[in-house]
Amino acid sequence: MTAFLRRRPLLLSLLTAVLLWSAYPGGGEIWPLLSVALVPMLVALPEMSSRRSVIGGLATGTLLYLLLLYWIVIVLGRYGGLPFFVSIPALVLLAVYMSVYLAGFAYVARILLTATHPMISLFAIPALWVGLDWLRSVMFSGFPWMDIGYALAGNPKIIQIADLFGHGGVSFVVVFVNTLVALILLSNNRLRCTLQLGLPAALLLVLTAVYSVNRWASVQETLAAELTDSIVIGVVQGNIDQSVKWAPLFQHHTITTYVENSKALFADDHPDLLVWPETALPLYLQTYRDVAIFSDLVKEHDTALLTGAPWFEIIDRSKKKIKYFNSAQLLNADGSFGGSYYKSHLVPFGEYVPLKKLLPFLAPLVEAVGDFSPGVVGTPLEWRGAKAGVLVCFESIFPDIAREWVLNGANVLVNLTNDAWYGKSSAPYHSMAMTVFRAVETRRSVVRSANTGISGFIDPLGRVEAPSEIFTIWAGAERVALLNGKTHYVRWGHWFAPGCFAGSMLLLTVFLIRRKKTTPVD
Repeated sequence: MTAFLRRRPLLLSLLTAVLLWSAYPGGGEIWPLLSVALVPMLVALPEMSSRRSVIGGLATGTLLYLLLLYWIVIVLGRYGGLPFFVSIPALVLLAVYMSVYLAGFAYVARILLTATHPMISLFAIPALWVGLDWLRSVMFSGFPWMDIGYALAGNPKIIQIADLFGHGGVSFVVVFVNTLVALILLSNNRLRCTLQLGLPAALLLVLTAVYSVNRWASVQETLAAELTDSIVIGVVQGNIDQSVKWAPLFQHHTITTYVENSKALFADDHPDLLVWPETALPLYLQTYRDVAIFSDLVKEHDTALLTGAPWFEIIDRSKKKIKYFNSAQLLNADGSFGGSYYKSHLVPFGEYVPLKKLLPFLAPLVEAVGDFSPGVVGTPLEWRGAKAGVLVCFESIFPDIAREWVLNGANVLVNLTNDAWYGKSSAPYHSMAMTVFRAVETRRSVVRSANTGISGFIDPLGRVEAPSEIFTIWAGAERVALLNGKTHYVRWGHWFAPGCFAGSMLLLTVFLIRRKKTTPVD
């Protein structure tokens, strides 16, 4: 069987896609497979030519991202109004684009495996993987969906190094283990290779484990010591059907759902702050005639409300120039507005259409909620000691936004999202997994309020408290720790991933220059 697979390296590469999907949340969820998931592709690369390695990377990546991103069809088809003959090709194109990075990885990794010392490969291959993940997070507005380290979100005790190097540090360790196994399998003298690579490998893994254990204990002590520096936050998950959410006739039902479920929280708890999801209010608060229903809620219970709602600003009344925003609004206990945040990282083709004059057929994707303008990350929204940095929707998958909030003084992060777009798919589980890392990286509590789930509370260790089920009405309240201080990741560790990319490209450049110099000229 092994010989059969070695003669068909493409099959080995495709096996990597299946193993990764099997390890991910919302897939097979067999997370130990991460330790060997990349091994089939890595051992196949030396059997391929440069061209075939690129083809293999494209095939593996396309299969993987078709399995991970199938919910795109739901977004574009069911809610975007696009026919299947447009939405399915759009999914395939996105999967192919995502696989380009894996193709680049395969091309360079093959060079490392066949033309460099195993010790160099052991560290360079994980750095290459992390560097390309970073590149994907910044190119074309960025789409860092489910980098490999995120698959460990359900095991918070082993991701504590994220406060040093971010989720990229966790990804590095995962790929490092896979590379070690692959190098041993590829070696002609496996015993010698194991002894040669064993010491640095053991040193890295032991240091990672020791740090994680000690950091877990120290953060637990901090949480216990600073428990008085906290706030009770209540979350309501309205489970409003996306297909009728913006219908005027359904508006009263939506408001009643959120108000009544918020009141129910006060029977057992007394939240200092209520949190409703992204665009929980399908209306403009500036012009809504019954705004008293919200001010009465906060006045009656001496609480504040942080809710998602569309917002507008009139730029030029005479020219009817108006800007629309996907916003978070804070309503104080006296009914006054206490601050706002306008989503800064908008979803392309979801909240705005890039080059929309050239792509008019995509207009239905934004007609339902408006063509939004971006805001900026500014001063946290403050209430009773809480300084909330707000992450609207998929802003939670961008670590730099959470990091910027912490640099600006946030002592808690609040993620308002509407995952109804994804339907009953794996996407809500992916989204929650990525949000877990924002808590560990910054050592901040994260409060997550989602229209259809998953809602819940994530502590600074990455533990998810009382998560909701998806597509149910749900309400919950928890006392949330308010931590200050800045982690190494917030201060300096965010340079780890781009540093990996720079180092990988430098190593590749040096290799290509040397190969050119040693190639005989006819």
